[in-house]
Amino acid sequence: MNAEPRNELPLAGIRVLDLSRVLAGPWCTQTLADLGAEVWKIEAPGQGDDTRGWSPPDVGGESTYFLCANRSKESIAVNLKHPEGQRIVRDLARQADVLVENYRLGALDAFGLGYEDLAAINPGLVYCSISGYGRSGPRAAEPGYDFVIQAESGLMSITGEPDGAPMKLGVAITDLVTGMNGVQAILAALLARARNGRGQHIDLALLDGAVTVLANVGSGYLAAGQAPRRLGNAHPTVVPYQIFATRDGSFALAVGNDAQFARLCGLLGHPEWSADPDYATSRARVLNRDRLIPLLEALFAAEDTAHWLARVRAAGIPAGAVRRVDEALDAPEIAARGMIADTPDARHGTLRLLRSPLHLRGTPPREPTAPPRLGEHTDAVLARTLALDEAALAALRAQGVIA
Repeated sequence: MNAEPRNELPLAGIRVLDLSRVLAGPWCTQTLADLGAEVWKIEAPGQGDDTRGWSPPDVGGESTYFLCANRSKESIAVNLKHPEGQRIVRDLARQADVLVENYRLGALDAFGLGYEDLAAINPGLVYCSISGYGRSGPRAAEPGYDFVIQAESGLMSITGEPDGAPMKLGVAITDLVTGMNGVQAILAALLARARNGRGQHIDLALLDGAVTVLANVGSGYLAAGQAPRRLGNAHPTVVPYQIFATRDGSFALAVGNDAQFARLCGLLGHPEWSADPDYATSRARVLNRDRLIPLLEALFAAEDTAHWLARVRAAGIPAGAVRRVDEALDAPEIAARGMIADTPDARHGTLRLLRSPLHLRGTPPREPTAPPRLGEHTDAVLARTLALDEAALAALRAQGVIA
């Protein structure tokens, strides 16, 4: 356990107006909340974030999808189609440091809540727009969902078995990456504001983030003109680096350099392979993978998974069991890192939630609070931030502006 004294949260005092829904925007604002920002999640009365209805699985009727991206926030139910609702959000924007939104192109401008509108009343506002294809370009007006972006970005084309169909990742990776990009951009904009006093507009596209995730595969095409192919669990430029079947299951093996390969050859009883010109170097192993991999497969199939994990790890070579999600989240190393929080919740008693993975020793993230119910904090935030009294709040409820 960390014995250092707990200091102020890194983003203490930063106020975030969250006009985003589903995953990319909420993932971004959740990280800001983890780091200490006060996050006001604006939701439509009676409906809320789309993911509130995305179930099963659920906990007592509450979507676990919503729970994954909305810890430590405050929910305000405001009708943005009502002029008074627009005024409330505009007044909140005057008090905010950051605004995150993922509305379709022009929707917030029609409400008087676009970047130019709000920058005029709060020049220091950092305004982050998230969309499928960006706020400029020929497809700016189109909606963008992770599944389509994975297909269009090339990610699906390199995922799946060599002879199988293109395959998406098991989670909405382009949403998650864009959310992370949003955090980086917002923190950079806040640092810039500290120097020059000005906010700015951040324009993030899921497609932009997705093509950057192509990483070495993308650079292989751009710089060398090499179009990649699907390799299943194998690696395009590192061999052996894949799943191997054993007598009772399988395991993941990642031999990252020539020294590790030499140690692997020794424990397999074939030290001569590491001196063979066809296998001695990383490049040679890639060029001759079709000969090397069957040799390894035959050896690994002769013993149980536990046998190989013990021997390979003892040799200092990265290897791991292929776990199910429940096995991964219940693993002792996850518990040792404190990644699971038993979070108090008014309705369920406690909720098991993930903590932030950002382990800052001097200014650690906040302990999670339960994701909010729809409109749970409407009165409290509007009273605290906009000084609205009970009579004013009651009048707004009567008009259908808040709930």
